[in-house]
Amino acid sequence: IAVTALGCAELGLGDLAQILDTSGPLTESTVADGLREALRVGTERAASTLSQPGGFSDNPLLRLELPEELAPMASAMRTVGFGAQVDELETAMNRAAERAAGESIPVFASAITSMTLEDAMAILDGPPDAATRYFRKRTRGALEERFAPVVREAMGEGGLYASNRDLVARYDAIPFSKPVAPDLESTVSRKTLSGLFDMLGSEEARIREDPAARTSALLRRVFAESADRATTTGSTSGASR
Repeated sequence: IAVTALGCAELGLGDLAQILDTSGPLTESTVADGLREALRVGTERAASTLSQPGGFSDNPLLRLELPEELAPMASAMRTVGFGAQVDELETAMNRAAERAAGESIPVFASAITSMTLEDAMAILDGPPDAATRYFRKRTRGALEERFAPVVREAMGEGGLYASNRDLVARYDAIPFSKPVAPDLESTVSRKTLSGLFDMLGSEEARIREDPAARTSALLRRVFAESADRATTTGSTSGASR
């Protein structure tokens, strides 16, 4: 790849015809455009998957459950016949997470737009989760800020607040129970963010490892060239030892 003088100028969208032209040499611009496309595809897939009904609730690895401090309450309420209400509370939490996940796309898009050439090359040649690390660093604060009102609204509409108050009141009425005051809003936002980055990491791995996940000729070419460079670098390092 012809890479010279990595700068810190923001990457432009580029001319579509030039981006799609895979006959010429891979330059800084085409490599950056290919990586941007990969990141766009990966972030949109991750957000779309999680924002669908069941995106969190149907995934055993990401499903939101009541926070650990509420475990005694949940156990006690199931014992006295309020298991359905506990389930409804967890369902409302997952629905709120699914709605919040959909809000991540413009935040990721902004991070991709502001990516520098240096950022792009560091991600392309970096560790398997380099893009996910980049997004964690650049978007975490903005995502937390964007999630908060969405989670709050979704929890209200889903009856989560009312369900939580009812369960807590019933639990507090049980003799010798320990009072609880959970912050479910923060729990949902935090676990939504964690699930989103986990899913993004999976999408990044797919694009890096599986040629079938590279949805354009440019993507296939950029990552094939990156793999060739890594192999060449590894061979050279081995020969020098």
